[in-house]
Amino acid sequence: MVHLVELAAGEPQELPGGDEQGFEDGRNQRVEEIRTFLTEARQTLVPRGEVKHGPLPPLLVAMTLVTGLVDAFSYLVLGHVFLANMTGNVVFLALALVGAPGFSVLALLVALAAFVLGSSGGGLLGSRLGQHRGHLLSLAAALQALLLCIAVVLAALSGNPVSRGGSFGLIIVLGLAMGLQNATARKLAVPDLTTTVLTLTIVGTAADTRLVGGSGSRAGRRLIAVAAMFVGALIGSLLIFLAAIVFPLVIALIVTAAIAGTTHLLSRTDPDWVRAN
Repeated sequence: MVHLVELAAGEPQELPGGDEQGFEDGRNQRVEEIRTFLTEARQTLVPRGEVKHGPLPPLLVAMTLVTGLVDAFSYLVLGHVFLANMTGNVVFLALALVGAPGFSVLALLVALAAFVLGSSGGGLLGSRLGQHRGHLLSLAAALQALLLCIAVVLAALSGNPVSRGGSFGLIIVLGLAMGLQNATARKLAVPDLTTTVLTLTIVGTAADTRLVGGSGSRAGRRLIAVAAMFVGALIGSLLIFLAAIVFPLVIALIVTAAIAGTTHLLSRTDPDWVRAN
């Protein structure tokens, strides 16, 4: 089959039928990419036949949701401070040092210190329990749930707006919790699921795509992580504005406790995924 194309001079010219084959190949490739994307997203949320990481991907997606909830709470309730995304705090600290309104040097330094201390605790757990990822995640999530429980009590007693003392107490407790979470996720080493750092996740999605000659961006898993943090922040913000400031922390507590319990149950039979890579 051939196509006729009118040139500017008005003369018809025959084009080879291979153009149609090329179009068909391109369409098939796009269909295959869509199928791959949907498969990656499904495997991230509902792993089937996954041996290497087992149920860790959906559990870490749930932790990413917690990140969104906590950072929405900290930014909107405790002032311009993040308790999970430390990159933002470094920028905020620079702004605070030059006198930009709405930022507290002390609050940002306390947040950074608490996060570092929590990360150190997570590193200690990882060095002791890192060879069994099930034990590591279940214990770390249980400790994080305990810290979140303390934060819920502090938020409930502090009222709205939160007092200065209550604010610093919450920054310390939540900073410890999120540092612990990040260190644990790093030790678990599930690709593209750090529970916090989305900048590299977004870069990888764009830079590794086949459209620019990459080997494949694993966009399904990466975009699930982005969506989880977005949804957590959205839910947290809505609850703060429409309900009570303590509700995002309550949900974060429930989710984290569920992660701890689920991991403990699923790792009791010592499946392959609990072993460190």
